[in-house]
Order: sequence, then C-alpha cells, then structure tokens
Amino acid sequence: MSALVGSLLDVVGLALYLYSLVIIASAIFSWLYAFNIVNSSNQFINTIGRVLYNLTEPALRPIRRFLPDLGGVDISPVILLLIIWFLQSFIARLSYGM
Repeated sequence: MSALVGSLLDVVGLALYLYSLVIIASAIFSWLYAFNIVNSSNQFINTIGRVLYNLTEPALRPIRRFLPDLGGVDISPVILLLIIWFLQSFIARLSYGM
C-alpha cells in the first residue's frame, strides 16, 4: 500500500512541477505580449496565449482577489509558484517518511 501512495505522491509532485512551468511560461508570454514583442495578429501566437491563459487563470483569479492593487504589477504568479513549491516540499517530506 505504501508503494502505491508513494507513486501517487510522485505523480502529484510531477504534475505540480509541470504546472509551475506553465505558470512561468504564461508570465513570460504575457510580458512578451504586453510589450508587443510577439506578433499579436498571428493566429498561432493567439492560440498559445489563450491556452496559457485558460490553464493558469482559474488558479490565479482567487489569488488576485486577495491582493491589493499594486499599480499594474501582477505578483499573483509569484504567490502561486510559492504555494506550489511549498506543496512540492510537503509532498517530498511526506514521501521520505514512507
């Protein structure tokens, strides 16, 4: 039973890692889009932007509700990454205990 739980924790840890990469990619993409570095009229670029937005916005929206207005600076991805890294650390310590 403990091997099954350990494997499950490994899968959850991997999913959290991959999601953190998606969050970082989304933040970088939003900067590139905001500063007109990428061609916003390109359909492929718009598709990537929509996918990244749809993957990250459900997790970022509740965090943004609690943050004060920082004048155009969005730190919600940083806070979400800190939460994910905390969960990864917690899962890793749980795995070592098994």
